[in-house]
Amino acid sequence: MLGKSTNLKRAQLMDAIEIFAPAAKTSPPGGGWVRAIREALSMTQAQLASRVGVSRQVAQEFENAEAQRRITLDTLDRLAAAMGCRVVYAVVPVDESLDSMREKQARSQAEKMMGPVSHSMAMESQAVPSNVRERQLQSLMEELQAGSGRNLWK
Repeated sequence: MLGKSTNLKRAQLMDAIEIFAPAAKTSPPGGGWVRAIREALSMTQAQLASRVGVSRQVAQEFENAEAQRRITLDTLDRLAAAMGCRVVYAVVPVDESLDSMREKQARSQAEKMMGPVSHSMAMESQAVPSNVRERQLQSLMEELQAGSGRNLWK
């Protein structure tokens, strides 16, 4: 069963990542952030390379790797620091809150769980009225969301 601390942690996490929501909808510049910021600072690749302690060719490879989304966070941190910047890293929900994602998943799982029983009862002309079925579905959703999470994401 989920305790109050888990719900509190989720609420605190949503508060923390909420500020990243607009950034999640922003695409990186075509050549990557490192190149865009370096150029905005009027810094050459050779100057960036010198600050990082690598050759200009390696700095170019780093920029290309970042633009292709295959750079390591460690290297990105080093490049950012060399430009007087820092990497801000977050994983954020795309279109909704964590709570709504959990609710949607709980509904999906509850419908899967209730599906065979509902089908069998309908075949035997014992179908449950839609308002009763919705109450049962809501109850099962609440149970799934209050549980450990193992049954929520099967």
